[in-house]
Amino acid sequence: MKILVVEDEKKVSSFIKRGLEEEKYEVDIANDGEEGLRMALDKAYDLIVLDWMLPKRDGLSVVREMRGRSTMTPVLMLTAKDSVEDIVAGLDSGSDDYLTKPFAFAELLARVRALLRRSEMDRGAELRFADLRIDPVTHKVWRSEKEIDLTAKEYALLEYFMRNPNQVLTRTMIADHVWDYTFDSFTNIIDVYVNYLRKKIDRDADKKLIHTVRGVGYILKEED
Repeated sequence: MKILVVEDEKKVSSFIKRGLEEEKYEVDIANDGEEGLRMALDKAYDLIVLDWMLPKRDGLSVVREMRGRSTMTPVLMLTAKDSVEDIVAGLDSGSDDYLTKPFAFAELLARVRALLRRSEMDRGAELRFADLRIDPVTHKVWRSEKEIDLTAKEYALLEYFMRNPNQVLTRTMIADHVWDYTFDSFTNIIDVYVNYLRKKIDRDADKKLIHTVRGVGYILKEED
């Protein structure tokens, strides 16, 4: 799953990014409200961790603009403000949860998981294709009944395939959804990771699921 962290304090954003990546989430960082809003509107995120006090545009304004444009990505608001009035203002702006600074990372992670679970309940937590299935909350993967161990990047790539089965995904599309916001789609890193994924998903299976569309990209489909 992909998470956007909008936080101007670099030590805090680095701390959050490192911790979430250790939990196998993909993380993008924005350092001000305008950049955060642009990224939230331009890309598909599963969750946004958003600071209230930001340069250029504050967190409440960012959330209101997102909701006004029908972007319903769950938002966890971070702030040093802890009065009842501030909490109400944060939630009324369209935020889904609220965490006051300073906070323990364990609590932030618990809230992130809770928001993602709530979101996944609406979409159906487990994704299935043929005999392949993944759990977006725990990041576990199975082919038939065999559990497969994937790295964070391999998992993110597979989840993107699973959410778009039987569709040709170009390298540019994959780069935009799976790699960093500024990823150079002209490198061969996508091909390398697709090969890594194939070795784990398809190597011991009778039916291959990940196929190359020459000159275009890749597709997840059952063999004809």
